[in-house]
Amino acid sequence: MKLKNLGAAAFAAASVASAMAQSSGEGPWLLRLRATQLDMANKTTASAAALDLNVNNKTIAEVDVSYFFNRNFAAELMLTVPQQQTVQAGATPLGTFKHLPLTLLAQYHFTDFSGFKPYLGAGINYTKITGVNLDGGVSLNPLALDSHSWGGALQAGVDIPLDRNWSLNFDVKKIYLRTDVYSQGVNVGTLKLDPVAASIGLGYRF
Repeated sequence: MKLKNLGAAAFAAASVASAMAQSSGEGPWLLRLRATQLDMANKTTASAAALDLNVNNKTIAEVDVSYFFNRNFAAELMLTVPQQQTVQAGATPLGTFKHLPLTLLAQYHFTDFSGFKPYLGAGINYTKITGVNLDGGVSLNPLALDSHSWGGALQAGVDIPLDRNWSLNFDVKKIYLRTDVYSQGVNVGTLKLDPVAASIGLGYRF
């Protein structure tokens, strides 16, 4: 009975939220396609500083799905495909790894401006790290990374409506993505990628 009541309450809350969003003349869903530039911080803890590790910057495609609970509050899920990155120690190539970042954000949208709709967001990032192939070249031992990373995410952006459904979007996120580095099974420090993700894209509200 309790589960049935909880399900009914959740359904009622979702219906009310959807009705509130639609009462403003807009649907509750917003789908965006963005081109995103990842700029890595490439910082290390003191113990790993001697390795001088750095990971390349990269432009990726992402799809973002947002749901508006009312005119101001929304949740956004950032999605992409596994991305391959190259790693160097100074100028020495070490190899590559792949990462799949998933970011969930809670947003507040400001609605008192004419012609544009700014917003702020904060949330959490989970990144799956796979395909680590860092053979270390000739003078270094092979390196390994953690299999995943949890961290926070901050966001600021603006939507510029083009018509009732379509909008132009500019967005910047700071994503906290870090992994410990291992040499022969020994933790030798932490690599702080912490990328800034600057995006431009199109959104469709329905």
